[in-house]
Amino acid sequence: MTDRALVVVRAGALTTVQDRGRPGHAHLGVPRSGALDGPAAALVNRLVGNPPEAAVLETTVNGCAVRPRSAGTVAVGGAPCAVTVDGRPVAWGAPVHVPAGAVLEVGTVVSGVRSYVAVSGGVAVEPVLGSRSTDLLSGLGPAPLTDGTVLPLGTPESLHARVDVAPQPAPPAELVLRVTLGPRDDWFTPEALRAFTTRAYRVSPASNRIGLRTEGPALERTRPGELPSEGMVLGAVQVPPDGRPVVFLADHPTTGGYPVIAVVRAQDLPAAAQAAPGTPVRFVAVRRR
Repeated sequence: MTDRALVVVRAGALTTVQDRGRPGHAHLGVPRSGALDGPAAALVNRLVGNPPEAAVLETTVNGCAVRPRSAGTVAVGGAPCAVTVDGRPVAWGAPVHVPAGAVLEVGTVVSGVRSYVAVSGGVAVEPVLGSRSTDLLSGLGPAPLTDGTVLPLGTPESLHARVDVAPQPAPPAELVLRVTLGPRDDWFTPEALRAFTTRAYRVSPASNRIGLRTEGPALERTRPGELPSEGMVLGAVQVPPDGRPVVFLADHPTTGGYPVIAVVRAQDLPAAAQAAPGTPVRFVAVRRR
């Protein structure tokens, strides 16, 4: 076994290939996609000596298991979890040597939602519109992984990082999202705006890569009906008819007709990727820059 490839032994609940996404195609109806927790994906790439744009695996809740056909360096980060090689515990958040044919098992998360797996050389599936990312909304990129999937790997470019462990932020006990109100905050009553920025919400189990759904106070509108479809951006907080805010994440639609009450600061979105169902959510209004 000398070829550069990775065999999926256990795909888990949802494991996809992700990189930094395909921004710049919204006018074509194509979301940006990419790793939801971008800093975590960048860190595991750095730990194995990959460039930041290399594709990694993004797992959801219960991890995955893979078998490299050639020896290489692997790092697992993002949501904390147990990691083993052929059943032997190895470090999480650090570069680990995996022999050819050995099984790397990424376990169920201890906290958070999504773990990231980088392999030296990166996952080298064919790019689509400049990205190797799986887009669950449009169907672009490789399909979510299934047992037996074989993924090609690139050639390692450099030595992995010489560290014992790399510090990573803990998944949030409370998700604080800084928002700029608008562009459609005038569609909501003053009481609704006050509730949105002062009351506590919770992360809904219905959340996914398209959007973080919330449970909590319903926001009352000042007018009925819907808008003509208009452009949607990453971090837009859309309010559907049930009145519960939805924060658009990487696979979000590029247009929509429900009013957007606010937009989340980009720096706060990686934490949203790791907010488990039931996590308290607070929206904090900040001034426009």
